[in-house]
Parts: sequence; structure tokens; C-alpha cells
Amino acid sequence: MYKMMLFLHVLGAVGMGFYVVLPFLTARASKLAGGGQEGLAEGLLLGNRIAQYFLIVQLLTGGYLISQEEYSVAWIVIVLVLFLAIAALSGISGKPLKRIISSLRSGQSASASIARVRMFSILILVIYIVLLYLMTSPMMR
Repeated sequence: MYKMMLFLHVLGAVGMGFYVVLPFLTARASKLAGGGQEGLAEGLLLGNRIAQYFLIVQLLTGGYLISQEEYSVAWIVIVLVLFLAIAALSGISGKPLKRIISSLRSGQSASASIARVRMFSILILVIYIVLLYLMTSPMMR
């Protein structure tokens, strides 16, 4: 059971890899024409939604894996806070992504929403890298 959960946890981490490329894709959005921006925003919204399902996989499998070993309480708290930060920021970035699509469909500028998504995606990337480091260097009791 442990190996299966570990495999699912690694698979979830790969699925969350979307957040690694998200800042680079959002940087590209401002250089595209209106139709290209709309298509990219729709793709990013879909990718964000799929990555959020992988976050659920991470929460469930990570909870199981934590229960099987003796990690320090500080490590568990730090990991959970960072995980919740990624979950919150990815959820918050969904609204500006939707706003990009609706703004472009109505012929308005979406640069403010693109800037917000870019800021959130950079924050998510930094937190994700810290989490990857913590996962590869766990603090045991």
C-alpha cells in the first residue's frame, strides 16, 4: 500500500508540474493577439483546473504518507501551510483567468488580469520549488 501511495504522490507532483510552466506561459500571453490570448487563457484555465485535482491527490496521498513515518511536527506544519498556500493561490488565479477570457470576448483589455495571473503563477512556482526541496529533505523526529 505504501509503494502505491508513494507512486500516486509522485504522479501528483508531476501533475502539479503545470505550475512550473505557468509563469512562462503567462509571460507569453501579453505578446499574443486577442484571439491567441483568449485561447491561451482557456488552456491555462483548464490546466489550472486539472492541476487542482492533482492537489487533491497530493493532499490525500501525502496525508497517508505522513501517517506512515515519524516526521517532525515543524516539518509537517510547514509543508501543510505551503501546500495550502499553493491551493489558495491556484484557486484565486482562476478568477483572473476567467476575467481574461470575458474581457477579450467583450473587446476590452485584459492586461491587468494577465498581470495578476503572472504574479500568482510566480508565487506558486516559488512555493512549489520550496515544497519540492522539503519533500526531498524531510525532517524526521
